[in-house]
Amino acid sequence: MLVPEGGEQAAGLRRRQAAQAVKVLAVSGGKGGVGKTNIAANLAIAMAQLGRRVMLLDADLGLANIDVLLGLQPRYTLADVLGGQRSLAEVVLTGPAGVRVVPGASGLAGLARLGPAEHAGIINAFSELTEALDVLVVDTAAGITDGVLRFCAAASEVLVVVCDEPTSLTDAYALIKVLSTEHGVTRFRIVTNMTHQGGDGRQLFEKLLRVTERFLDVSLDHAGSLPYDDRVWRAVQLQAPFVTAFPTSLAATALKRLAQRADKWEAPRAARGHIEFFVERLLAARQPRPAEFAGA
Repeated sequence: MLVPEGGEQAAGLRRRQAAQAVKVLAVSGGKGGVGKTNIAANLAIAMAQLGRRVMLLDADLGLANIDVLLGLQPRYTLADVLGGQRSLAEVVLTGPAGVRVVPGASGLAGLARLGPAEHAGIINAFSELTEALDVLVVDTAAGITDGVLRFCAAASEVLVVVCDEPTSLTDAYALIKVLSTEHGVTRFRIVTNMTHQGGDGRQLFEKLLRVTERFLDVSLDHAGSLPYDDRVWRAVQLQAPFVTAFPTSLAATALKRLAQRADKWEAPRAARGHIEFFVERLLAARQPRPAEFAGA
């Protein structure tokens, strides 16, 4: 059963005795097809290879596919948690490099339309976790739906994946605009993907930077760039992460550099950094969006 939101739930979260600040990285992209899920999954694995305790949450509720990407066969998913049949601990799988994977549910339209109460159910499920974590990587859905905005607004870092397509840049800008104007997110880590010009993606990043500097009060950081690499797609066919299937490939090398940078990003302060803080922010980030952004 879903636990109602309210003071009792929030008080219960604050009573937990977690001592470790958890770095929450939300990976989004504005539109589908930019490689967001692949980057989220491989980033989680690469950070685990650095010795971090990592959990990967498939928050693309309705079109989840991280389990397929990693060759996992979940018996239960978040749908079972939301339905009250299973606890989150019963759903979690162990993936490559020891990453703890929370599988979403694919093909269930109801999960793509979760309201505040259902999101509160996910939040409450996280509050019951007893595992010690250093990093939580959240793979959000594409677009600027309320669910995407909640997960991004609650994270300590928002990674926006872009590729060299006009629609990718336009939709990434829309995501950044809504998160900054409605949810107070002022810093974004940009990951340029499938680049062809030297693999650095700097020109692509600067295209997005010029627009945001002109119209928005935000800070953009070029977190990393992944070159186009056929072995990424070969790994997808193998249902294996490319950082382990092809560890010396250009894409894997670049992804590992991204993981090293992310590992150095400052963790939330202890008073604000527990899973509870992510959970409570996720509950709070539910303001309705103004009509002017509805078609952004």
